Amino acid sequence: MKTVLRVAGVFVGTVIGAGYASGLEILQFFVSHGLWGIAGTVVTILILPLLGYQSIVLGSKLQVSNHKKVVYHICGKYLGSAIDIAYTFFLFGIGAIMIAASGSLFEQSFGIAPIWGYLFLTICLIFTLLLNTLGIFTLIGAVTPYIFALLIIIVIYSLITSDGNIIELESTAKDQLSISPNWFISAVISLSFNFMVGFAMMIVAGGKEKDQKNAKLGAIIGGVIIGFVAFIIAVGVYANIDLVQHAEMPTIMLAAEMNPIIGILMAIGILAMIYNSAVSMFYTFVARFFQPETKRFKTSAVIACILGLGIGFMGFVDLVNTVYPLLGYIGFIVIVGLIIQLLKTNKVKNEAPRQRADG
Repeated sequence: MKTVLRVAGVFVGTVIGAGYASGLEILQFFVSHGLWGIAGTVVTILILPLLGYQSIVLGSKLQVSNHKKVVYHICGKYLGSAIDIAYTFFLFGIGAIMIAASGSLFEQSFGIAPIWGYLFLTICLIFTLLLNTLGIFTLIGAVTPYIFALLIIIVIYSLITSDGNIIELESTAKDQLSISPNWFISAVISLSFNFMVGFAMMIVAGGKEKDQKNAKLGAIIGGVIIGFVAFIIAVGVYANIDLVQHAEMPTIMLAAEMNPIIGILMAIGILAMIYNSAVSMFYTFVARFFQPETKRFKTSAVIACILGLGIGFMGFVDLVNTVYPLLGYIGFIVIVGLIIQLLKTNKVKNEAPRQRADG
């Protein structure tokens, strides 16, 4: 059971970072398409668990400590090389986005200059990345239930207090900045992006976890939770779109409207999720080049975090709207490769009994 909870917690904690838990990503991918956009969260609920499961399978099969070998296995030598390079630096970019998000959170929730948020998170990241791999897994999974419980409470409250009618909500929702003009395409890009955010960490988990049966179950449970969280955040933001439409972090604004103390608790929870995603991104970025837990890995992790601090000054919203969709498009290729691998595996399993029977 510990393995199930750890892997599910890592999957959820890695994916539900600043954009997801704050509501900004959900607003741009789903709520901006109105009710059909909210329905699009079902795509994540149904498919992400399967992709997480297959990532664990490949990580275990190839016994890897980073994503490189798996990407080459899925995409081939030449395409794999291009995907590997692009994906590696997108991991770094998302880590920088998390640093930018910490500044936005400090400013919106605590009235503190963003620079202090950047510095606080960067220092936390550096100290964390000096730990061993399983220690990092444990830290990432530990804070997930806290934010999940808060989100449920806030969404229920937002639905009870919402006074907008469907016509007004639809109109305002569809006026928001959107990733794509079509709700289904947005849903698929969101699925692809979030899969790629969690992909590298699931590969590492597949290679590290000895209890593969429970690791696979953890990936499935984690994927379902991620999809369900997208749904409940989308419902809460949609019901109060007139209030949160200009907020960088809509869920914090909803929490603050409920109660100032709840707003602070929510801000702390989202900061924890930002930390989770940032740790995962910088860990997998540096692990691509150096063996984890070595001196070179730790030195490079410190340098990567400092560089991410510099890029974080570009701002949270602009980085989300630029980097997230691009990584989503790259994810399409990896997802197709994973599906092909899954079909091949099933074909071999089905043919084996027939061959033994014929023999």
